Amino acid sequence: MLFRKLGLVTIVAIYILVLAGGIVRSTGSGMGCPDWPKCFGMWIPPTEVSQLPDNYQEIYAAKLHGEVEFNAVKTWIEYVNRLVGALTGIVVLGVFLASFTFRKKDKWLIYLSFLAVVLIGANAALGKFVVDSFLKPGVVTAHMLLAILVVFVLLYAIARAWSEVIVTETVQNKPFLNKLLLLTLTLATAQVLLGTQVREAIDKIVANPIFGYNRATWIEQLGVSFYVHRSFSLVILALHIYLLVQLRRNIQQGGIIYKFFRALVVLVVVEIVSGAIMAYFAVPAFIQPIHLTLAIISLGIQFVVILLLNAEKVFYKQKILDVQ
Repeated sequence: MLFRKLGLVTIVAIYILVLAGGIVRSTGSGMGCPDWPKCFGMWIPPTEVSQLPDNYQEIYAAKLHGEVEFNAVKTWIEYVNRLVGALTGIVVLGVFLASFTFRKKDKWLIYLSFLAVVLIGANAALGKFVVDSFLKPGVVTAHMLLAILVVFVLLYAIARAWSEVIVTETVQNKPFLNKLLLLTLTLATAQVLLGTQVREAIDKIVANPIFGYNRATWIEQLGVSFYVHRSFSLVILALHIYLLVQLRRNIQQGGIIYKFFRALVVLVVVEIVSGAIMAYFAVPAFIQPIHLTLAIISLGIQFVVILLLNAEKVFYKQKILDVQ
């Protein structure tokens, strides 16, 4: 039971971490702490510029390309993001230790939990590189991809831990549904990564001393990636609606799979609406982290649906009960 509870806590923690990272990006706080793991050379960052050396700008000028200016709000936003990341890492380590209670029933839980620890560690190291590289394009996208992989690994581990009580459902045309689900998950993941590219393009605009201050001009300055991302969202929505129709035809409507996917379609609609708000209302800062977090949650739900659809294959020594 400890592993199951910690696993669920970890999933929530990772989504909070994604939200915190989104807030960092939307507020332009990514370089609020110019060094890592300390912040301005301190374990607890300053709240006033008077707490920094008189020559702090010279000390950190190289890392920030000569554009260092202390901002207490941005510094603490980035610092809190790092704290959330550290706490998430501790919880993931706790999940790994708790997985040994399943060593006789399902050793794969130990392997999966260890993989999650490795991925979290790799993402922390990549986070340091993000800072050292001054938010280098591509690195931030890789940072997001690793976060998605951690979510998938942990969801699979949690699902295996609950396999004895999961009720499988009678499904028709399962091979077709599997292909459609995998296609949708792949395209949705690509859409999230494309969105990260759009965010990187916005970062470049923000850094422009001429246009960066005016949010109303950001969208019109974005390149092809934005328009592909915006249009492709309709393709993603259409795929989800089509899948919902197919699930309704091939699976019991009252079952957990159909309910999960119905909720997912609603989530995708809300996500698209949040994206439209950003596009037509000058990219409000509070919407950006919400948009990103909804996207990662939707990927997690899609992955869970795939696991549930193939419960008799992906779970270990499960008690299979058909839903009539």
